[in-house]
Amino acid sequence: MSVRVTGEEPQLSVAARSAARKAAAATFAEKWAGRGYEKGDTHSFWLELLRTVVGLEDTTTSASFEHRTSAGGFIDVWVPEAKTMIEQKSLGVDLDKPELRQNVMVTPFEQVKRYADTLPNSQRPDFIIVCNFEEFRIHDLDVEDPANHYTSFRLDELPEQFHLLDFLKDPERRRIEREARVSLDAGALIGKVYDLLRGQFADPDEPANLHSLNVLCVRLVFCLFAEDAGLFPKDAFFRYLDGLQARSVRGALKELFVYLRTKPENRDPYASDELKAFPYVNGGLFEEVVEVPPFTDEILAVLLNEVSRGTDWSKISPTIFGGVFESTLNPQTRRSGGMHYTSPENIHRLIDPLFLDGLKAELDDILADAGASERKRNGELRRFHEKLGSLTFFETFMPRWIQTRANYDLAA
Repeated sequence: MSVRVTGEEPQLSVAARSAARKAAAATFAEKWAGRGYEKGDTHSFWLELLRTVVGLEDTTTSASFEHRTSAGGFIDVWVPEAKTMIEQKSLGVDLDKPELRQNVMVTPFEQVKRYADTLPNSQRPDFIIVCNFEEFRIHDLDVEDPANHYTSFRLDELPEQFHLLDFLKDPERRRIEREARVSLDAGALIGKVYDLLRGQFADPDEPANLHSLNVLCVRLVFCLFAEDAGLFPKDAFFRYLDGLQARSVRGALKELFVYLRTKPENRDPYASDELKAFPYVNGGLFEEVVEVPPFTDEILAVLLNEVSRGTDWSKISPTIFGGVFESTLNPQTRRSGGMHYTSPENIHRLIDPLFLDGLKAELDDILADAGASERKRNGELRRFHEKLGSLTFFETFMPRWIQTRANYDLAA
């Protein structure tokens, strides 16, 4: 077993840690093979699995058992930090067979899903695991039809598949993976809109038209992000365009862009209710007058049904999507089929020591000052907030739309 020494305490290499976990999983699988009773073994089974195989250090506080719900039942195992609920059945129970629970015939997945639906949104799970001591099924609730689309493995496969449970220990990594997936999907959708709009320009390769196309795509994405970020009312962009004929969209978008860059005191008091739903946007994103090509029925349908209504932009990481979006608008990467993004981890390696660590420390000092009165602390927090709003950062390769969004967020 290889050991890498850093400081005073030896640390196992990645390969050694993986080998140790594989050995622990094999031992666990051998111990629990052919046994398991729901009422008597659930606690010891999951506590041992979470501690020895998954690697949770404090299982007594990380997981709770028999969590009562308002639906009248109990969640067998609840791992709040990983936003995961576990429904445990006895050995031999068919995980596809409905059983009577609270006067309703439900499968094990449907049973715990009903429990989950009684909770406030902030407490609802991202994952549901159903298990009968022999088979594990991991249901990701962020996919279409999660009841029938799940990851499954058997207890005797645990030594090779233990990594599938890593999200229980490191939910942040799973969140980042999910954000990357949905952000790449959204980038592909914007690429589709880009291609469709490009075909509407009389001379799409003319520099002015290419610039207009890029700015137009940036503005469309901003409007969609702004809805799910709470800057615009929910579905404001969809409602503004919904019901219009394709031939009317070009003029409607031009009117919207003018309205967004017009300060409240200068706005038309007789504007439509659909326009009045949009706030003033500073930062310069809508200042430039650019060409908008004619829309077709296909482009309008894709924009409304796939890009707007069909995509939850609140789940998309601007950090990841920014790089994908920049690649989408870059003719060279589009021609080569290339897309890229800079991971949040690598971004923080740069910005944390440059300025973010210092800002966090400054905020911590304000909050930790036990001798400060409430009035003094509020004053310091207000000055700190004003300081944040006054900061300007320049990064050569940062997409322009992210700079604009950052400026708008700070000013807001």
